[in-house]
Amino acid sequence: MSATYLISDLHLESTRPATVRALRRFLLDHQDCDALYILGDLFEVWIGDDDDSPLAREVTEMLHRFTAAGPKLYLLPGNRDFLLGRDFCKAVGGKLLRDPRVVNLYGTPTLLLHGDSLCTRDTEYQAFRKTTRSAAWQNELLARSLDERRSLARELRNRSREANSNKAEDIMDVTPSEVERAFLDHEVQCMVHGHTHRPARHEHAAGVRWVLGDWDQKGWYVKADPEGCSLHSFTIKQ
Repeated sequence: MSATYLISDLHLESTRPATVRALRRFLLDHQDCDALYILGDLFEVWIGDDDDSPLAREVTEMLHRFTAAGPKLYLLPGNRDFLLGRDFCKAVGGKLLRDPRVVNLYGTPTLLLHGDSLCTRDTEYQAFRKTTRSAAWQNELLARSLDERRSLARELRNRSREANSNKAEDIMDVTPSEVERAFLDHEVQCMVHGHTHRPARHEHAAGVRWVLGDWDQKGWYVKADPEGCSLHSFTIKQ
């Protein structure tokens, strides 16, 4: 049966080789699928499509092999890899998607997004998000050397971890009214996103929302086929 898979929040980094291996295995096991959507935070840090790190080369190679086998690949940047661009997507044989994006999954219009835009109660983060999505800000950052960008990325990540440690859990989750608005604005009854690391199926007045989990002890994915959507997980071998 035809199937499409959706994943997010792998947060790939060189210090977590088990997750990199898990992605390689996942791609090999599903190279007969119709398509794979990666809904943000494929990488823990992405400093630009000119990243020459061993991890960047390894992931580029495995994704290119995946698309060469036939499936379509779609990538949507997240809050960790917001600098993911067209050059990387071209190198892996994929297509870059804007956030949010409505796609047709076997006859069901489905809203895809990373999920951070739904967390409107975190006003501090939303201000940061607006800045980092600015083309002018990104161009200025990309004009710097790779070493400068790596240093800034470490600084931003440390700031984020410190800020999140002092925030209430509900502030970092989606805002219910924002979810309902997204359903209505995009005229869909199905939504898939990540970001919050709280995998679940939620029923709302306007439709069904699938939340992807982060790849840590488990790997999470949504499978979409002509019968509908379903949420799955598997153990990541350390």
